[in-house]
Amino acid sequence: MALNHDAYALMSGLLAPLTVRYGRSLRFAGQDLPRPTRRSVPTRHGRVRVEVYRPPGVTAPPVHVHFHGGAFMMRFPRMDDFFCRFLVAEAGVAVVNVDYLVAPRVRYPVAHEQAHDVVAWLAGHAGEWDLDERSISVGGFSGGGGLAASACLQARDLGTASPRLQLLAVPSLEVAGDVHDKHATIPHPMIGPGLLTTVRATYFKDASRRSEPYASPLLADTVAGLPPTVVVTAEHDLLRAEGDAYAQRLAQEGLLFEHRVVPGRDHYFLDGDDPEQARRELDHLAALVRAAHLPTIDP
Repeated sequence: MALNHDAYALMSGLLAPLTVRYGRSLRFAGQDLPRPTRRSVPTRHGRVRVEVYRPPGVTAPPVHVHFHGGAFMMRFPRMDDFFCRFLVAEAGVAVVNVDYLVAPRVRYPVAHEQAHDVVAWLAGHAGEWDLDERSISVGGFSGGGGLAASACLQARDLGTASPRLQLLAVPSLEVAGDVHDKHATIPHPMIGPGLLTTVRATYFKDASRRSEPYASPLLADTVAGLPPTVVVTAEHDLLRAEGDAYAQRLAQEGLLFEHRVVPGRDHYFLDGDDPEQARRELDHLAALVRAAHLPTIDP
């Protein structure tokens, strides 16, 4: 059975460039920007490729580090090219889109440690790329939201970076419990117990480590000391409860910048079937990122 899960993960990753299409209807801004620059960052698990999107003509812009989704099985950062371009155009930041390793090639904690190491390296070396290492935010979608949350926990514990904001959109924040204890409000949600089981069997293969706070940020002993946080959950998403619970914990520590539940949406909260709503959501996220970096962004 484990081989079947690994085979599914492998095929999901290989087919991602052909099957992941949601960003094609969300290219609202930044499409005139040049192609991102490919660079690499040293981590404890080797060098990690990143794609750097820059606002043209801006010297030392602030940095948003983004982690794409894909259930820890899809190594396809270009799935969020639309979002990276949108942030550059509308928030005035540079975006570092991280090409972390995924299952079945690697298991936890590799991607999580790579995520932290990229953030930590940028906090000390982004100036080498003419980026403002003093003004960094971190975020991600779905599994990437879990990586962003983990990276911020690690940075807090190790004292390696102090992000101005963490943006966690429909994040995966708890992988230790029974997948059947997670419930959606619609009969056939985008994410179901079968996919969650595969994620655990492939990337989080060692069940004894799934409750570690860096794997399951919701289970951290304390969230004190984390950056101001934006949590976005979706009304019908199977992962909504863990995102809502994390937002509540952050609120108790005075660290919740905003918690938004996107109405009428499943895990895919930026639904291209309603471009007006998707554009409003993206405009709002860009405004939050921009506000977190002020006054380092020129008016």
